[in-house]
Amino acid sequence: MPSPSSEAEPFRRLPQQARSRQRVNQILDAAIQVFEQFGYEAASTELIATRANTSIGSLYRFFPDKSAILYALAERYAEQLRELSARVFAPTLANRPISEVLSKAIDAFEDFYTTQPVYRVVFLQSQASLELQAINKQLDREIAVQFDAFLALRQSTMEPERRRLVAIVSVEIANVLQLFSWTQDNVLRQQVVAETKNVLISYLQPLFPDCC
Repeated sequence: MPSPSSEAEPFRRLPQQARSRQRVNQILDAAIQVFEQFGYEAASTELIATRANTSIGSLYRFFPDKSAILYALAERYAEQLRELSARVFAPTLANRPISEVLSKAIDAFEDFYTTQPVYRVVFLQSQASLELQAINKQLDREIAVQFDAFLALRQSTMEPERRRLVAIVSVEIANVLQLFSWTQDNVLRQQVVAETKNVLISYLQPLFPDCC
């Protein structure tokens, strides 16, 4: 089966009926299991259809190939991460100590990455897919916007352009360290997570001090 590429067609059609949406979700849930068990390269649409308890023809109604399935999973994960970001940077938390907010946010994202191992497959496959790269970049921009809005509640006097830059840099720092941690064993991974907290807290606390 072809790997993700700029030529891939994301979907044959977007289902409108509840039954069709349920079938798509059934296929995506099965794909997660197959990708986790066999890896992306060894997986096939036949394996996914079998695991989803559906026919290969039914699968092809919605997904022309497995790269389109991966694309749909990327969209699903991106939506979940948007919702996660909205929770950890909720306006109601703006008066909490910045160290507490950042620590809990990093832990929440780390928990997501740990409990959704196929997200790593999606992220790593994005190196060869313009579509997946676009999803990741858009997600990063949206999280940076959410974080910028959160920071504005803490420090309204900072120049908006500077604050937006700080939000973008913070997201990029977290992304780089996250990618590095994925290549390490579990012990070093946890150490990298701890250092990510230290780096971001040291960077942001002087700019957005805790209120009295």
